[in-house]
Amino acid sequence: MTAPLDVLVVGAGPTGLALATQLRTYGTTFQIVDRSLDRVHESRALAIQPRTLEALAPFGVTDELVGRGNPAMQLRMHLPKRVVRMPLFDIGLADTAYPFVLFLSQAETESVLSEHLRGQDVDVERGTEVVRLERTGSSVSCRLRRGDGTEKTVEARYVVGCDGAHSTVRAQAGIGFEGYAYPQTFLLADLEVDGLESGAVHAYMTGAGMLLFFPLGTPATWRMLAMRPPGAPDTKLNLGLLQEITDRYTSDRLALRDPVWMTDFRLHNRGAARYRSGPFFLAGDAAHIHSPAGAQGMNTGIQDALNLGWKLALVCQGRAPEELLETYEAERAPVARNVLRFTDRAFTIGTSSNPVIRFARTRLAPRLAPLALRANGPRGRVFRTVSELGIHYRRSPATTVGPRPPRRGPRPGDRLPDLPRGLQARTAGPGWHLLLSGPPAIWSDERLAAALCGRDDMISVHRLGAESPWPTAVHGLVRPDGYFGYVAAGTHLEGLRDYLDRWLPARQS
Repeated sequence: MTAPLDVLVVGAGPTGLALATQLRTYGTTFQIVDRSLDRVHESRALAIQPRTLEALAPFGVTDELVGRGNPAMQLRMHLPKRVVRMPLFDIGLADTAYPFVLFLSQAETESVLSEHLRGQDVDVERGTEVVRLERTGSSVSCRLRRGDGTEKTVEARYVVGCDGAHSTVRAQAGIGFEGYAYPQTFLLADLEVDGLESGAVHAYMTGAGMLLFFPLGTPATWRMLAMRPPGAPDTKLNLGLLQEITDRYTSDRLALRDPVWMTDFRLHNRGAARYRSGPFFLAGDAAHIHSPAGAQGMNTGIQDALNLGWKLALVCQGRAPEELLETYEAERAPVARNVLRFTDRAFTIGTSSNPVIRFARTRLAPRLAPLALRANGPRGRVFRTVSELGIHYRRSPATTVGPRPPRRGPRPGDRLPDLPRGLQARTAGPGWHLLLSGPPAIWSDERLAAALCGRDDMISVHRLGAESPWPTAVHGLVRPDGYFGYVAAGTHLEGLRDYLDRWLPARQS
């Protein structure tokens, strides 16, 4: 009898591809399927945040993404009588190698991840949809239907739904999807625009809403996003309608042409009631959908995947307890709830017809924003939120504060900063990483051997010396996803060993 797969990944968008990439790194047996015959060729999601670039760097794909994208960092706010030119996120970035939002179409992101997987001998089984998922003892019986109508059954220990807002996995697992739809209709297009300054984001603030142009490069130079004006006829979307709306929103002489793709759509704000039901997990749009404000959706999904992937891999290998999988929802659900709140507020401010909010949007915000963005504190805080560099898991069950935690530097649950520069690259290999701060001579080889005994193959030790994120003798354990699970001051490692005994038990000889 054929042994079951460790994981069936359903959906090959950015979330599913990122999950497959991490599973492959750990040698997990898996299969990735998608009902579509081909990857997307439209832009859809259009920006990659710094934290996502950091999280993907260990797999060797970030340089290719940056090479294909546009790290635009300028905003042009078009007001009735002037244009306000503002830098965006140019401060509060000393601890990352990617101090920018990368504008890159989802089509290119999927292309890079797919090419990486092919180089690792992983192919997406396209034109294949899930028909039925049924628990059978310690595994799941997964009935799959190919595009030619033939069916097959595979067994998997776990199934991860990365299959979008209309997730089959979520429905089969009986997990609710709670929230609401916004009443407005939006128009989206990838096209060419004559009359726009290149290399910047353009925002037109009007009483009816906002008209936005984002620099893409491919598959077209610009991504246009606009709200269909209230009272406008619900006519079929075409280039003429887009031009008419552009002329209505701005007095600039912008000429739209050569559309590659266009669509109209309604936005939702919804979240899954649970991220796990037994062997079933949800990630990305299957777990949360919201407005595109702040370019959070794809990035949150990729980071869902990279939080879950190593946990599944270690549990399947028998190197971590099943309890580790419970930390996925505990860590990622609060992140998604914050994103849902943030995007809802931003969406409401940008689209509301309430006279007070409309006055604030069209009169106050354009005048106050330049002043606020000149202040280092506000601009830095905004960027760390939007960039997702500020995400932490300090309240996670898998986060432990050791004895006498340092008052300065990263805390348990925080992301590993790239400070000094290159620190993230030094700890980019798979597995866990133990960072030792202070003079190398203070770290006893005997104590280290005792603490790591039976798991030396899973933990890399880095003696940082003076080049450390902490000013004193500290030891910190970095998880495979780049977040600290344990931090303590001093050289006594008993607390570290207790942490490892819980989450990474020693392999028995």
